[in-house]
Amino acid sequence: MPQPDLVPTPAGPALAPRYRERPIVVPRNPYLRLFAAPGTRAFTAGNLIARLPMGMFGVSAVIMIASAYGSYALAGAVTATGMAAGAVTAPWIARLVDRYGQARIAVPATAYAVLGHLVLLLCVHGKAPVWALFATTALTATAPNTGGMSRARWAHLLKGDRDALHTANAFEQAVDELCFMLGPVVAALLCSTLFPEAGTLVGATLFLSGVLVFAAQRSTEPPVEPRTAAGSPLRMPGMPPLLAVFLATGAVFGSMEVVTLAFVDGPVAGPVLALQAAGSCAAGLLYGRAHRTARLRTCLAAMSLLMAMPLLAASTGSLLALAAGLLVAGMATAPTMVTGMGLVQRLTPASQLNEGMTLAVTALLGGIAIGSATGGWAADHAPFAAFGFLIPAAAATLALTLSATTGVGRAPRGDRRPPIP
Repeated sequence: MPQPDLVPTPAGPALAPRYRERPIVVPRNPYLRLFAAPGTRAFTAGNLIARLPMGMFGVSAVIMIASAYGSYALAGAVTATGMAAGAVTAPWIARLVDRYGQARIAVPATAYAVLGHLVLLLCVHGKAPVWALFATTALTATAPNTGGMSRARWAHLLKGDRDALHTANAFEQAVDELCFMLGPVVAALLCSTLFPEAGTLVGATLFLSGVLVFAAQRSTEPPVEPRTAAGSPLRMPGMPPLLAVFLATGAVFGSMEVVTLAFVDGPVAGPVLALQAAGSCAAGLLYGRAHRTARLRTCLAAMSLLMAMPLLAASTGSLLALAAGLLVAGMATAPTMVTGMGLVQRLTPASQLNEGMTLAVTALLGGIAIGSATGGWAADHAPFAAFGFLIPAAAATLALTLSATTGVGRAPRGDRRPPIP
């Protein structure tokens, strides 16, 4: 029989206390497991603050300029100029982030972009000449891709764990949908209840503050990888056709927004359109819990099918039916984007990850611009009320066709995900 352990005490020998080791409890929820890692909550909080203004700046600029100059056409043209300038400079900023590190580049780039927004605000407030608005909005083009930097951190922290990285990508896509759903609402509320420049002012403050918090989390920042001789990610096998798919997918989003606003044409247009983002956000979170990911072609096929729902709903003339159709159609968006961004991460070297993801975002923005223009033309020349909803359905079918004909996203032989323990 084992003898009990004795320890000396002032009153004499006594039994040694026994300690039970607490078992390490691993959360079953995959999202809770993500944020159990040290530093992940801090950099995610900063990134959330920095990303919300991405959905605020466009609406804020339109309201601010239209109220001062009385022209929505001018407001739209100035906003489009800023987006075009950002599409040109974004890959260059991302390349600098890959080469010198997130904190070293993101902070000054954000400060310069915030300065541009404030200068534009002052020009509008003082009713400067129109050419000054176009010149100053180009100063905002240095804004870094905060979503891409967050995904790069997850790719670094979860290297080798494909299931956890899939969950992280799904979470990031849900955050994108949430920010672009809440951002315009917050901006419109600030500009209407306070003063027309309030949306831009608050957005600039949140953007700079969020990036500063994000950049301060140095423990989770991915190290600068040695440069490769591969050149631009555009030269990676499979990247050009994947970007073409992103371009067509962006046209789905851009056209759906314009044709929905034109069809509803009233104060409830914004909430109705937000249902698409709500459906995408919910589907993204559910997709992140899945043990297996779908192929890109499967996601695009589902998108092509579901994008017909708003067309059928609009044909009935019922606003409630259209709202339900948009909610269902949005459920195909996040899984498609999560799968596509996952392919970008697989095709791009670690030393160029930010640049690769920014190229994907640039392709999306280009598609959104094309879709918006096409959707606007369809809304003005529609032979029947629901005609415009043919555009997003056709764009989704084009994305599926491009994926099928080029073979983008096709898993190589022998590539099987390990079973879930």
